[in-house]
Amino acid sequence: MSTVLVTGGAGFIGGHLVDALLERGERVRVLDNLDPLAHPTREPPGHLPADAELVIGDLGDRVAVERALGGVERVFHLGGAVGNGESMMNVRRAVDANAGGTATLLEALLERRDNVRRLVLASSMVVYGEGAYECPRHGATSVRLRGAKQLKAGRWEPRCPACEEQLRPVATHEDSPLRPASVYGITKRDQEELALVLGRAYGLDTVALRYLNVYGPRQALANPYTGVAAIFAARILNRRAPRVFEDGRQMRDLVHVSDVVSATLAAMDAPAAPGHAINVATGRTITVAELARRIAAALGSDLAPDITGEFRAGDIRHCFADVRRAEELLGFRARRKLTDGLSELAEWVATQSVREGGDEALADLRARGLVG
Repeated sequence: MSTVLVTGGAGFIGGHLVDALLERGERVRVLDNLDPLAHPTREPPGHLPADAELVIGDLGDRVAVERALGGVERVFHLGGAVGNGESMMNVRRAVDANAGGTATLLEALLERRDNVRRLVLASSMVVYGEGAYECPRHGATSVRLRGAKQLKAGRWEPRCPACEEQLRPVATHEDSPLRPASVYGITKRDQEELALVLGRAYGLDTVALRYLNVYGPRQALANPYTGVAAIFAARILNRRAPRVFEDGRQMRDLVHVSDVVSATLAAMDAPAAPGHAINVATGRTITVAELARRIAAALGSDLAPDITGEFRAGDIRHCFADVRRAEELLGFRARRKLTDGLSELAEWVATQSVREGGDEALADLRARGLVG
């Protein structure tokens, strides 16, 4: 039996993927550097099964990567640094971990391309920057990033570059332009383009999956740069109102980690998937303020969201996915309803005790002029 490698397999999504692979009878190896943002104690998480072989090492370390790839036929690449805000402060760290780490992995993989069947890479919605929009007068239109002057005036919605009309958000297709609004977004774009371009050039099957807003149990609650659902849950757990920027009407597409794992597994075997970037999402929307209210209710809290009217550099207004390509190429459709997923998240969060670090993270962003 060949070994399956999961980079970042000690993390949130990677850990759930490892569980699913083991349940299928696979032999699994994990390469993870146990980044303290996700693993504050630098110890392997309790949820990582003993049946999974753990190689502790960094993706930028060619020796560690070579060791992890020994006898491997399939690679799920989920490792790297996360967080828009974190990346805007620690630029080199994000670039080295994501673009640099992926380059190191790809160099080693390409030397073994005769023995490696496929690479599935975890990308993200952040590669788009703003999602897709239409103008009532001009139809589908290219979106400019919102400027500080506009945001300081509380004019949150993107405007048509031709007529200045407020734009209407629509589902974002994979062929939409990639205009990332943060360093993290730039590095995720670079990761997927490195994989797809080199895969085509060298004949290595590669697939890039653009995850939307992933949520579920075992997300890193102590990490102030993790997913929005975990950030809200951590604050509510500490009896603090969830902080919502702008006016709270930003739209997001929340997809449960179990659905993400299903899509990721499908991408390894789907015959038509190689060479493509594919959205992994529900195609349904919820506003950020409503999400905060629903997480509070699921946790039995009456805390209302603190809608600050502030904005952060690197944030986007709306993004939700066109999911037709995932259905066509992977046979994937998200199954978990948000109500059920938030109930499951609340049950898990209620068993946790965590120090919430959002205020310190926000202070760091303010000190650098990244909050307005």
